[in-house]
Amino acid sequence: MPTALPSLLAWLAVLLLGRARPADACSCSPIHPQQAFCNADVVIRAKAVSAKEVDSGNDIYGNPIKRIQYEIKQIKMFKGPDQDIEFIYTAPSTAVCGRLLDTGGKKEYLIAGKSEGNGKMHITLCDLVSTWDSLTPTQKKSLNQRYQMGCECKISRCLSIPCFVSSSDECLWTDWAMEKNNVDGRQAKHYACIKRSDGSCAWYRGMAPPKQEFLDIEDP
Repeated sequence: MPTALPSLLAWLAVLLLGRARPADACSCSPIHPQQAFCNADVVIRAKAVSAKEVDSGNDIYGNPIKRIQYEIKQIKMFKGPDQDIEFIYTAPSTAVCGRLLDTGGKKEYLIAGKSEGNGKMHITLCDLVSTWDSLTPTQKKSLNQRYQMGCECKISRCLSIPCFVSSSDECLWTDWAMEKNNVDGRQAKHYACIKRSDGSCAWYRGMAPPKQEFLDIEDP
């Protein structure tokens, strides 16, 4: 009996921890900002001016699906339809991957997400949503042209050094390995993976738009 007690206590501890952390139900893999840009249907700079909970149909059991509807003021669209985005939808809590925004129209955001058509988009906790003031000058400039130039490239996260590219159209994202699991490191803040004229891809750093035939990393 005494030998079984530690195993029982360990099982109970795991059970209790699992119940105490519902937010763990939503987990996201770290991605470079350029990947988030390329994966998104819509990328905008905007303010949220109001929020309310709305019904969005029913689940398979007939229960209403709740979402938060943000009314927004779009400042600029970097990627997306010709029509301005008027509403952003998200799940009602972070436990189910909802993304919370400050309302009142004072805080500006960079928001990337999926289009729902008719001036609407949807975001989750895994989408790129950052306050505009937190972005670096390079990130802001990359939204206009640079990120798009590398959407055919592959950005691979390096988990530990050494790591190597597997093809010429690949850029290694080493922030995770070099900066103690930091997903907002030097490459995320200051670099974009750009496709060159020969079809290969390489990291580019610079304030001016890159030339298609550039041969290596450039600095300001």
